[in-house]
Amino acid sequence: MSEKKLSTVNHNRGSAALRYVYPVVSRRAGGVSVGINLNPNNACNWRCIYCQVPDLTRGTAPPVDLAVLENELRSFLQELLHGNFMQSRIPEGARRINDIALSGNGEPTSAAEFVQVIELIGRVRRETAVPEAVKTVLITNGSLLYRSEVQQGLRAMAQLNGEVWFKLDRASEAGMRLVNDTSTSMDKVRDNLVTAIALCPTWLQTCWFALDGEPPSRQDEDDYLEFISGLLRDGHKPQGVLLYGLARRSRQAEAPRLTALPAENLQAFAGRIGKLGLPAKVSI
Repeated sequence: MSEKKLSTVNHNRGSAALRYVYPVVSRRAGGVSVGINLNPNNACNWRCIYCQVPDLTRGTAPPVDLAVLENELRSFLQELLHGNFMQSRIPEGARRINDIALSGNGEPTSAAEFVQVIELIGRVRRETAVPEAVKTVLITNGSLLYRSEVQQGLRAMAQLNGEVWFKLDRASEAGMRLVNDTSTSMDKVRDNLVTAIALCPTWLQTCWFALDGEPPSRQDEDDYLEFISGLLRDGHKPQGVLLYGLARRSRQAEAPRLTALPAENLQAFAGRIGKLGLPAKVSI
């Protein structure tokens, strides 16, 4: 195993030499995130133009070998809690487990075994005595939350200090086609988000960047704020917004067209979100 230290820009999902489990030093989480990649085939039902996954293909997660995943997660958590991985691989100041995060190289809720995976995480958390403060996070585009088995998984996650990070990069159908390469309707996005909020504490995660040298338009901001305002008016309140910029290079064809925004752009938009009564955390 390479001894190169991980960082907020080195998210090598092979760094632990495991099939499903990988460590990340998360700039949004402020510590070590134990990632679970249910999509080692690099398949996703969306194709976000800022995605860092190489050779991304359209599709779903392959069958999950639950025995392998359980063994990897248990062994790795024990190493983090009792071994020397933190000291040898993690920068000082980030040596704490912040969360166990279902993320990876595609949409994790596309795995047929999603419910069993959540149950497995709960079992391993208990057996390895992971501190209760460690979150269980689902990072998702939210597109499959209409499925009853995904909803069952979210209910179980809520009992494991769970959080959903629900992708909302743009709040118009044209914007989602451009940024996420999906033809979903805003009505479906809203329905799925309302479902998530009802089942488990849910944050919106929003990537804000310049395309062809132009930042998101004022209309993009207004669409986003109106979407949130509508949720709040109807009593559906997310925990807040995780607003972040481009820290790593896209591996999609649009990569040359993308650039990071200055911090003040993100802070200004976060200020507008905050005026709605919703906290916005900015990660550059």
